[in-house]
Amino acid sequence: MKIRVEDNNFEAEVINSQIPVLVDFWAEWCMPCLMVAPALEEIAAEYKGRLKVCKLNVDEAPQASARFGIMSIPTMMIFKDGKVVDKTIGAMPKEEIENFIKPYVGDLIVE
Repeated sequence: MKIRVEDNNFEAEVINSQIPVLVDFWAEWCMPCLMVAPALEEIAAEYKGRLKVCKLNVDEAPQASARFGIMSIPTMMIFKDGKVVDKTIGAMPKEEIENFIKPYVGDLIVE
C-alpha cells in the first residue's frame, strides 16, 4: 500500500523510516505521473516490509518539493537512513523502477 506524504508527515514517514523509502513526487495533472502509478501500486505490494512507497503531490507539499529541488515530475527518490541515496526523473516501466530500487532493498522483511 502506498502512503501519502505531505509537508506535515514527511519527516515521520520518510526521514525516520526504519526501511528504505521510495518517494514518488507527482501531480494530478501530470500524465507521465499517472502512467507510473499502477507500477508503483504493484511494487508497494510486492516489496511490503522491505520498501515503503510514498506518494508526494508537489502541489500539496511545496516545502518538501522545494527542500529536495524538484523541478520535473515524476521524480522518484530513494531514501535510506534519512538521506537521499538515489533519484530518477521521468516515467518508466515497472521493470526499470525495480532495477532502480533493487540495490537499496534488502531481503529483510520488517512488519
